[in-house]
Amino acid sequence: MAVLDSQEQEQLEAFMTWWKESRSQILGGLLIVVVAVGGWRGWQYYQRQQAVEAATLYQQLIQQLASNDAKRINDAAAAVMDKYSTTAYAARAALLAAQVNEQGSDKTRAKAQLQWVIDHAGEDALKSVARLRLAAVLLDEKNYADALKLLETKHPDSFDGLYADLRGDVLSAQGKIDEARSSYKLAYEKIDAQSMYRNLIQMKLDALGTAK
Repeated sequence: MAVLDSQEQEQLEAFMTWWKESRSQILGGLLIVVVAVGGWRGWQYYQRQQAVEAATLYQQLIQQLASNDAKRINDAAAAVMDKYSTTAYAARAALLAAQVNEQGSDKTRAKAQLQWVIDHAGEDALKSVARLRLAAVLLDEKNYADALKLLETKHPDSFDGLYADLRGDVLSAQGKIDEARSSYKLAYEKIDAQSMYRNLIQMKLDALGTAK
């Protein structure tokens, strides 16, 4: 066994003193790291499990769409939305159910489902689709102010043409012809030149006539 000289002995004693004073803090920090890593792995597993289970319920919803049974479709969508609201399937389930209710007679439920997507979806594209569809429902109800408010919300650039087109519809319904024409022109510019949707926008512009 090696014999420590006085300097080494002092260094060892200093280290042991420091360790006694600091080990609780150091070990506590290490424990937090271990728990955090383990918790993150556990959370990833939990999310994977959630996604698998949500996908199963979502598939059941898809199957129910063929039935055209609004109650079954809404129940299936609600199951995904209630149990797996943080998954990507929940917003999609709400959009599908809302479409069925829009085409049916339950516009109130459709609006609630679309608002749910706006409030909870994690994807900007889904939020943008929900805003467009909700604005269209509000337009049908002649709630022009709220429809325009939704259409003024920030959205991905790829939606510029669709938002401008629907804004033109709202403005036209309000009798604001010049503003509607400007909005349709913007929509025409933003929509892909190869899209047949452009023809519809051109028809709207033609219907408004030329600016005076």
